[in-house]
Amino acid sequence: MSRDFEPKLLHVLLAGYSRRLFAKDGVAGAIVGLVSLPLAIAFASGVKPEQGL
Repeated sequence: MSRDFEPKLLHVLLAGYSRRLFAKDGVAGAIVGLVSLPLAIAFASGVKPEQGL
């Protein structure tokens, strides 16, 4: 199998992706989700974005 088609996830895990980095990425993803969900609801309902946040 060619290394050109190696999944990026495998490369990152083998390069030393730790539980600490995973936890930081998880917290960042949760924060982005908490901000983007009300903003998306505001856009869908037709109000100003400031009202969604």
